[in-house]
Amino acid sequence: MYYIVTGAAGFIGANLVKGLNDRGITDIIAVDNMKKADKFKNLVDCEIADYLDKEDFLDLILDGAFEGDVAAIFHEGACSDTMETDGRYMMENNYRYTVSLLDYCQNEDVPLLYASSASVYGGGSVFSESREHEGPLNVYGYSKFLFDQYVRRMWQHKTSQIVGFRYFNVYGPREQHKGRMASVAFHFFNQYQAEGKVKLFDGCDGYANGEQRRDFVSVEDVVKVNMWFLDHPEQSGIFNLGTGNSQTFNDVAVAAVNSCRKAKGEAPLGLKEMQAQGLVEYVAFPEALKGKYQSFTQADISALRTAGYDEPFLTVEQGVERYVDHLRQRV
Repeated sequence: MYYIVTGAAGFIGANLVKGLNDRGITDIIAVDNMKKADKFKNLVDCEIADYLDKEDFLDLILDGAFEGDVAAIFHEGACSDTMETDGRYMMENNYRYTVSLLDYCQNEDVPLLYASSASVYGGGSVFSESREHEGPLNVYGYSKFLFDQYVRRMWQHKTSQIVGFRYFNVYGPREQHKGRMASVAFHFFNQYQAEGKVKLFDGCDGYANGEQRRDFVSVEDVVKVNMWFLDHPEQSGIFNLGTGNSQTFNDVAVAAVNSCRKAKGEAPLGLKEMQAQGLVEYVAFPEALKGKYQSFTQADISALRTAGYDEPFLTVEQGVERYVDHLRQRV
């Protein structure tokens, strides 16, 4: 039986492949679009059975090539660029492709664990998995929202496990290929290594400089939650996947800088000390993001807890230090 991971060479997908490997699972079909060839590096230390291009895979699976031989599908593949303006491409790639995959899984009784996104909440202040709180600000968020709606419409007729994860701000290993879309933890580490300082946005939406708040969640926890649902096929639903606590961008900056300082045997500093020493700098908020930016997110994880997942989540301080240690080993 094969485990299929779409977006397998991407950030979360590659971490899921590694997570399956850690369980001794190597019968994995890795599906992706290698147009950005550097993504292959995310799979170099992973064991897979085969690789398929995303278009070839959909044709093959719908033609019955894997009939009766699929244990589960982790669908992480998507265009995740919130600045993408080609709505036709976004809807075809993120929405229609996923609908086809879901229909296959329901026909073949195959569990589907898929990536939704916290972007479905848009500029709202309540992050609970119900329609009245949802209002995406860009076409990426809309593509994710629309598929969640598709799932809800067919919910009473589902034949196998369906789990959607509304990922909040995920950070961690295997995201280096994402460029400007990589996490702020990744960018802060590289900025500090190169310039001895980190750069944050000026305040906006009533928040002071660097005080915008997000629910930052380590990819380690994302993998753990995915694996928990794999082990509990009786559980289905659309779930927020964050820590349940928001922290500021300043918190991430302080954690990244202090982790770098710790590695050099230097004493930790507080935010005000870093500001005074020029280790933290604020830059103008981008015009292109105004009106399309979430200045506050905080996952309501009560549904996740009710489903039975009771493991603690890493804080920014814990997760960023572990991530910086990982990045330092690869410099």
